Amino acid sequence: MTANPPADDRTFRRRRILRDALTIGAVTGAYGVSFGAVAVAAGLTVAQAAVLSLAMFTGGSQFAMVGTIAGGASPWAGAATAVLLGVRNAFYGLELKPVLGARGARRIGAAHLVIDESAAMGSVPGPVEDRRLGFWATGLAVFVGWNVMTLVGAVGASALDDPGVLGLDVAGPAAFVALLAPRLVDRERWAVAVVAALVAVGAAPLVPAGVPVLIAAAVAVVVGWRPSADGSDGTERPDGSGGSDGPRSSGGGATPGDER
Repeated sequence: MTANPPADDRTFRRRRILRDALTIGAVTGAYGVSFGAVAVAAGLTVAQAAVLSLAMFTGGSQFAMVGTIAGGASPWAGAATAVLLGVRNAFYGLELKPVLGARGARRIGAAHLVIDESAAMGSVPGPVEDRRLGFWATGLAVFVGWNVMTLVGAVGASALDDPGVLGLDVAGPAAFVALLAPRLVDRERWAVAVVAALVAVGAAPLVPAGVPVLIAAAVAVVVGWRPSADGSDGTERPDGSGGSDGPRSSGGGATPGDER
């Protein structure tokens, strides 16, 4: 029978997890300023930007939606783009379900907090109670920081006569690049990215605004779904590992710079 760890050890681990969660929340939350400003520059009101962060709460999808709308596409195209980017959270949820063991209303709250950062903290190898604490602490820290700073950015941008003078129209594409760049770790992923980009550029003159992004995403999904050479399915886990290699972690929690 395995003895429980000393109380001092458990206290140290909890403090470290909470420290990491607050750091991640502060760093990621600060990024919310740019979303609030970009949303207003794209034509949303302060209230709409704030509600979008509260209800959607997944930064990459939010940037995708407002960026697509700013490009002249319909809100439906923007929403479809956001869904394509956000579907990964559903797979995170499947992996985290046995760790969290949430039921009822708590399960709904947990589902809303499933993002890259909280999933990464909840997937770090260790005792279940530590992983559970990491998920909840990180999810709540990012939720509060992201929404507060979204409001700050939106209010600040709305105070300008023309938010476009700040050059915020490039923030949407920049966010896409920031999401994509860390994933391009081998030739196969570079090839998928290049092919998808070429398809999007070729489709741009032929279809309504926003649709090329959806076509490019479909190409990436079809090509990327093929099993890789090592026999894995190519899917990526919250901690950045993929395929048959198993979870990778340094044991110190998520990195504050993880993208949402």
